[in-house]
Amino acid sequence: MKQTSEPQPVIRWVIMGVSGCGKSTVGQQLADACGHAFVEGDAFHSQANVDKMSAGQPLDDDDRRGWLGAIQEQIAGAREQGLGLVVSCSALKRSYRDLLREADPALRFVHLDGPRVLIAERLAARRNHYMPPQLLDSQLAALEPLASEEIGTRLDIRQAPAQLVHAILAGRGSTG
Repeated sequence: MKQTSEPQPVIRWVIMGVSGCGKSTVGQQLADACGHAFVEGDAFHSQANVDKMSAGQPLDDDDRRGWLGAIQEQIAGAREQGLGLVVSCSALKRSYRDLLREADPALRFVHLDGPRVLIAERLAARRNHYMPPQLLDSQLAALEPLASEEIGTRLDIRQAPAQLVHAILAGRGSTG
């Protein structure tokens, strides 16, 4: 007798955290594992935002408004089409995540978190990226961890990206 498998739910994910935590790497690997499209959130920053960050100036809520709106449109489009999606986006504040959730109330967040020293080392080792290491502290100051009522999990970036993807797919990690 042929076994039929239950259809898997279509999930849209945001891989979140401060710059240098591995959002793009983990997000791309998760998208590949799920067969979903991957959207690099950094690609939606305006040139003015890129210039500001390149000059060592942190973005404020006004700077992020258009960027978050563009990401929100990507999530809404995937939801309307019934497609899964993985997006890398810092989503530092609850208000930013709430805006993204307007596009999909079932949106799931994965907060990649780890020691400041490790993240700073990763930022210092990056080449050809507009985000300077000196902006890390401003991002950490703005970061509002996932609240218990938010659909999501927090994972430790000291694990390898493949382990993090496995944990996401297995539903492990600390919730909220």
